[in-house]
Amino acid sequence: MPQIQPYVFFEGRCQEALDYYRRALGAEVTALMRYKESPDPGMIQPGSEDKVMHASFRVGETTVLASDGRCGGQPSFQGFALSLTAANEAEADRLFGALVDGGQVTMPLTTTFFSPRFGMTTDRFGVSWMVYVAPPEQGRGGRRA
Repeated sequence: MPQIQPYVFFEGRCQEALDYYRRALGAEVTALMRYKESPDPGMIQPGSEDKVMHASFRVGETTVLASDGRCGGQPSFQGFALSLTAANEAEADRLFGALVDGGQVTMPLTTTFFSPRFGMTTDRFGVSWMVYVAPPEQGRGGRRA
């Protein structure tokens, strides 16, 4: 079965991002390779030897892939957001607060017609997040995609 996984390029700040997501989201780093470990020295740009060539981390059941990319210093995260489903309102509050630390609130956490808690933020790296609590199933005949 095919699988889609987000691959996020931090352009020189990947290690910082991994450390941040460990603290903020309880992420578990499952793989980490630095450019200096590459068997092809032609892949290594001068000064990027200790930068992250490839990493993967898990948040809950989801794997996110990450890299420093070309280490250009200007990450561009446009046209998407990572959606984070919290188990309850208290967890949503905690996760949202952790992600907004050093970032910017796009939409404050609030009650909406589709969720008891929903909000949007951009974290300190420029990654957009939507924090969401799924409403309880109420037997209303609604469908899930």
